Parts: sequence; C-alpha cells; structure tokens
Amino acid sequence: MSVPVRRRTAAVVGGVAAALLLAACGSSSGGGSSSASSASATNTDPACAAYAQYGSHPGTSVSVFTSILPPEQQKYEQSWAAFEKCTGITVKYEGSSQFEALLPTRIAGGQAPDIAFIPQPGLLAKIVSGANPPKAAPAGVASNVDKYWNPAWKTYGTVDGTFYAAPLSSNMKSFVWYSPKTFTAKGYKVPTTWDELWTLSDKMAADGTKPWCGGIGSGGATGWLATDWLEETVMRQSGGDVYDKWISHEIKFDSPEITKAMDQVAAWMKNDKYVNAGIGNVASIATTTFQNGGKPILDGKCGMYQQASFYAAQWPSFKKDVKIAADGDVFAFYLPSIDPAKKSVEGGGEFVTAFADRPEVQAFQTYLSSAEWATIKVKLGGWTSANSGVPADAYSDAINALSAKYLTDPSALFRFDASDLMPAAVGSGAEWTQLTAWFASNKPTKDVLDAIDAAWPAS
Repeated sequence: MSVPVRRRTAAVVGGVAAALLLAACGSSSGGGSSSASSASATNTDPACAAYAQYGSHPGTSVSVFTSILPPEQQKYEQSWAAFEKCTGITVKYEGSSQFEALLPTRIAGGQAPDIAFIPQPGLLAKIVSGANPPKAAPAGVASNVDKYWNPAWKTYGTVDGTFYAAPLSSNMKSFVWYSPKTFTAKGYKVPTTWDELWTLSDKMAADGTKPWCGGIGSGGATGWLATDWLEETVMRQSGGDVYDKWISHEIKFDSPEITKAMDQVAAWMKNDKYVNAGIGNVASIATTTFQNGGKPILDGKCGMYQQASFYAAQWPSFKKDVKIAADGDVFAFYLPSIDPAKKSVEGGGEFVTAFADRPEVQAFQTYLSSAEWATIKVKLGGWTSANSGVPADAYSDAINALSAKYLTDPSALFRFDASDLMPAAVGSGAEWTQLTAWFASNKPTKDVLDAIDAAWPAS
C-alpha cells in the first residue's frame, strides 16, 4: 500500500461531487455515453466545483484504448462519469485482449488512440522510439506524480529524460499468503524480519507441515511467478542499484549477485523440507498452475505462498464464503526485508500515455493523475492505487488497504517487476523457460543463468 489534511479534504470533496453526479446521471455505458450537450448547464452546479480546474470542453471526446475488459471496464467508466458531466468531455473506452499487438499497429498506421493504458514500461519505451511517438505529459500530470507517488514510479514513465506516462493502477507483489486461523491454532506468529521468516519455516517443517507451497504453471507464460521470487530476493540482498543494472544487463544473470539470489531461492523453493505439500515434490512446482499453488493453505497442508495482491481473487474459487482478513481463512503479510530499515517493495501496474495534446485530452490525462480520481476509483472496490493522496479509509477491503500501505510508502525501495522491464526475449522468454527447467528437471543453476544471458538481444 499519511495523507495531509488538505489533500484528504480535496479527495472527499471530489468523492462527494462524484457521488452526487453519479446519482443524477448514472454510470456511462460502453464507449462513454454521458451527454456532453448538457455540460454548460451542469458546470454551474455546485457539485461541479471540484472539476472547474479541468475547464469546459462541451462537444469534445477523448478515446481510450486499454487491455482492461469487463467487468473492470464498467468501474472505470463509473469513475469518470462526473468528470464527463462537468467538463462536457465524452470518454470513449475501448478494451481489447489483443491490446499489446494492436497498439503498435494502430500507432504505425496513424490511428493511435488519444490515450492508452500501457501495462509495461518496456512497451512505453518501444513506442517512444518508433514512429508517431506519444506526447510528453503536461505539467499538471508531472506535478501530481511528483506530489503523490514514490519517486521510482515517475522513472518508469520516463524515456530518455522525457516524462510521458503517469501511473494508473498498482499491484503489490511483495506479499506472503497464509491462514491466520492455522497460525493461531498452531501458535505461529507472522514474521516481521527476514530471520524470523526462516525460523518460522524451520519450525513448521519440524512440526510436520511443509512451510511453502508453490506453482508456476501459466500456459504459455509458465515460469513468470519464479521470476518474482528471484526479483524479490535480488532486491533484498543487493538493493536498487544492482536491481537496475540487472534490468539493463550491466549486471548479467551469471554475476555473483544474481547467482547468490538464485542460491537463496533454491534454499527456499527448491528445498525438499520446505515444499510442496498437498501437491508433490519440488518438480511439481513447474506443473502446478500459479492459480492452484496456494490452495493447500486452506487445508493446512502448507503454511505460506509468496504471491501478489491480485491473488486475492483466487481464494473464492477454492472455498465458498472464504474470509480474507487478518482473523480469517486467509490473509497476507509483507515479505520481510533483510535490512529492517529499508523496506523492499515490488509492484506492477498500468501507465497513462497520450498520443494527442488537445486541451480535452490533457484535461482528462491530468484528472487521471489526481488524488481525487484515484479516491473515486478506489471506493468502487477491487482496485489499488500507489497515489498517496487516497485516504486509507477509502479502501473497503483489507488486502487493497494493506497493499496501499506499502505502495505509498515514500521511504520504501520500490521497484517495478524486472522481467516486465527486460527485453521480451529475456523477461517473457528465456527467463520463463529456463526457470521452469530449473524446477522441472533440476537444470543446474549456472546453465540456467548462462542460457538467459545468451538470449539477451545484441542491440
């Protein structure tokens, strides 16, 4: 997952204005159906005061292209319905499961959307270097990002010194899922330090419970969860500078730093004493889907599963009326840092990029970077923002609130998912397949690291 009073007040005003207007006009439907023609009348409404800073743009429209599909699409449309009503801007939303393939094609053909929600900084860098690049973010967007986000987020929206894209949604990857009920019954305490984590793991093993369960199966993306385990370890052992140089291949996979991290992951997730009760042996991690990886926690067959915040959506498929809470069937705790004074936080999310700089586009782009919009979106549920201007009480569920606590910590060592920042041939290619072989057939660590290095593009 601290909000100054002034920002909290502004967020509440924006939320109240949105609630009033949503009640009056309802949520927008697919493609953005708010009536722009009534904007001149509604701009005099006191409820529109919070939107005056974005100007009046009656009869205009802004197209948005994204990979986010229903039912989440409807929540996005609801979140900016009041903005549409008060500014006169109609937001035309288009989601596609083929977003990453279609966006470059549209850009090359001169048919880029006004705004795109881009899920990987690597894709942003690619389109910036191509024909018809996006526009630099306006000053209002830059100001909001400087004010509300951990500084690292801005670097991921910046290419060659130019800031293009503000963060949108966020997810927290540095979580360990467990069963509070089981912990209470067996007298286990949630570890708050790195050493406590392994002391607990050894105690569970001695008690006859495998402490860790896991699964990295994901169809054509099998292996991605193993990259998270490696990334979390690199951050904790070697810090942000090594992590950044690893992403750019200044530090190679076969370096002492990454080899050390692999050895730690092996002692953790390739340890026969630690894994994979209720499923199989170490090799079973490669054939178990990431969705099913944590299921044995509910049966008390394994103690913990390192997975991201979005894994919360998986638990109801295992057990009806599962309670996800600090006193419930399952919950999560922060994967401790080695240095207790420096919290390492890994996350992911989307970024807002514009291919047009018309006034209405910049107005909407700026609104999406505001604490007011993020607060409205959070209150719709099932969504987390790393925007520190969102008050903690805006979150209706415990996992998103816990995620926000760490994602908004300005002192944390925050880093984006490394494999998403590496060239596709590596981050979503050789690294996935080689780490899968590391689990499935016990391929030697050096051979795994050498093969990933060999896949790095020459230029």
